[in-house]
Amino acid sequence: MRRADRLFQIVQQLRGGRLVTARMLGERLEVSERTIYRYIADLQSTGVPIDGEAGVGYLMREGYDLPPLMFTRDEIVALVAGARMVRAFGGAQMARAAEEALVKIAAVLPEPEKARVAATQIHMPLWVVSDADRAALDRLERAVEARDVLVFRYKDETGRETERHVRPLGLWFWGKVWTLVAWCEMREDFRTFRVDRIAALEPAGRPFRHERGKTLADFYRRMEANGESYGRAG
Repeated sequence: MRRADRLFQIVQQLRGGRLVTARMLGERLEVSERTIYRYIADLQSTGVPIDGEAGVGYLMREGYDLPPLMFTRDEIVALVAGARMVRAFGGAQMARAAEEALVKIAAVLPEPEKARVAATQIHMPLWVVSDADRAALDRLERAVEARDVLVFRYKDETGRETERHVRPLGLWFWGKVWTLVAWCEMREDFRTFRVDRIAALEPAGRPFRHERGKTLADFYRRMEANGESYGRAG
């Protein structure tokens, strides 16, 4: 790891006004405490408002703005690949947000790093997810965040269609297929629904509160206990 990257990580660890010891920083960066003391002194000499002392810990006063973003080559590749994956497989609004995020990141990068963004040759096809599914993903994502009960028609693998009222809990992506993890009020249990089999998606007009036994964490615990890969389908 480059020295500049270590200095950046120290600043990141100290943000938020929390006290961090040299030992904690050394373990995080895989360097000795003596090296941390030297890095802290270097940062303080450049005007970074770090308070504290050896043997006690360090913290950074609020209001400090970081200098231009610095990313390693691998970090830039990961950011670009992630944004392009969202553009290819996510909702329409997600795709636009991913593009805008890349533009903002590139705008504050030094010139060599900007060139790395343009040179990252990792691409995904843009025709895998239909426009209808993209619109549904955006609506589902907003409903998960807002905790809005949803009503929709769902067609199972046999072609049988039912109307469902669900509490949306999260979205999973399986390569080409998105699924909604939800608490199904009809089944009184967790279910996963393929987004491409959901039709006539509408809000039910009532929010829900997380209840014990009906949360996403409860869903994960049941999966682990049962050794399941993703839970029961709708």
